[in-house]
Amino acid sequence: MLRRVVRQSKFRHVFGQALRNDQCYDDIRVSRVTWDSSFCAVNPKFVAIIIEASGGGAFLVLPLQKTGRIDKVYPTVCGHTGPVLDIDWCPHNDLVIASGSEDCTVMVWQIPENGLENPLSEPVVVLEGHSKRVGIVSWHPTARNVLLSAGCDNQIIIWNVGTGEAMINLEDMHPDVIFSVSWSRNGSLLCTACKDKKVRVIDPRKKKIVAEKDKAHEGARPMRAIFLADGNIFTTGFSRMSERQLALWKTENMDEPICVQEMDSSNGVLLPFYDPDTNIVYLCGKGDSSIRYFEITDEAPYVHYLNTFSTKEPQRGMGYMPKRGLDVNKCEIARFYKLHERKCEPIIMTVPRKSDLFQDDLYPDTAGPDPALEGEEWFAGKNGGPILISLKDGYVSTKNRDLKVVKSNVLENKPAAKPEKIPIVHKHASPQPSVKMEDKLEEVLREFKSLRDRVILQDRRIARLEEQVAKVAM
Repeated sequence: MLRRVVRQSKFRHVFGQALRNDQCYDDIRVSRVTWDSSFCAVNPKFVAIIIEASGGGAFLVLPLQKTGRIDKVYPTVCGHTGPVLDIDWCPHNDLVIASGSEDCTVMVWQIPENGLENPLSEPVVVLEGHSKRVGIVSWHPTARNVLLSAGCDNQIIIWNVGTGEAMINLEDMHPDVIFSVSWSRNGSLLCTACKDKKVRVIDPRKKKIVAEKDKAHEGARPMRAIFLADGNIFTTGFSRMSERQLALWKTENMDEPICVQEMDSSNGVLLPFYDPDTNIVYLCGKGDSSIRYFEITDEAPYVHYLNTFSTKEPQRGMGYMPKRGLDVNKCEIARFYKLHERKCEPIIMTVPRKSDLFQDDLYPDTAGPDPALEGEEWFAGKNGGPILISLKDGYVSTKNRDLKVVKSNVLENKPAAKPEKIPIVHKHASPQPSVKMEDKLEEVLREFKSLRDRVILQDRRIARLEEQVAKVAM
């Protein structure tokens, strides 16, 4: 029997494509800060980019459709007194973003529904607790209002944003600078990479190190470590000979890696972006001009090289779109926002398919915007996996996703400049009927919008089919 030479995979022919110049964001002064973060965060509504700013730190928040040249006087988010080092969109509210800065603070901002019309200098809440600059901010994947920050004071703080309190402080676990922090799929564990060359798996609520590996990569340059959907850990780093490496580890036994692969001898830090639905890892090196992608499976060699997308220009940073922001009609499985020196360029990754029908093998149900549990429940010890949604017919939001206000929530006091309408229930009996009517009206409008979007999609599909029939007839 002949041995199969080429491995079967539906992602073997994934190809990348940079969008045209008129679909890029031009004339942006991308930050020059010497910090190895991605400098860009994206969600289905906005792209946020850390920029050069005099007299403090700032970042741009642009609606996705605002392509072309960005005016120098375009309003920014500018409340920090030192350069911004990291930004992260809340996975449960597309209008909320957190930022960490050299001024030792973390700030949480609420962006108006249609984007900024004036500079935003007043955050919803300022979280103060670090004694040195804050280089990492990361929202909990499934619990509402839970935010992690890591600073150059070698400590990790987990905040309840709803009350502005530091709930968990992990201060004696890392003797040196923390390079990366990653939540597990359900947010019960953390995985960190530190300058002491150790990768640690931490249970934050028990304040306990569950597993650790010394010299996961022997090189002195920064490492990265992320959790995969199955609980394994994927790391990037450098060998003793300064060659870039990637490795896969079992959380239960980190003595030996499942596999290690050496890549090249470039010196840029590899930023990993992971898609838990397809099990593909995209590696973007800072200063590289390429994106490499790998599929992770249960078969040796476990991490399978797929392809490389290359351009001429080196990348200063990279944003990664959540799955619910992709165009499923074009079989788009990933979208990146590549930062150049003066512009941001979208890059789409596509699986070529002949059929126009929804490709359910490419789009299994994915994590939606609804939190599985409240922050208080998570701090009390409860866990919950992500609430999944289907991307069939394009995902249409059916819920008013303004921040849910809990008792003593600081977000209650400072609404957005143009928030969505939230029905307010008063204690008096008389206004109740109007509130119910408003609820019903909003529900009807949402259903109408959903139906309209579906009709537009069907019209496009019919037009394409008619074109194909016409070609066959000819």
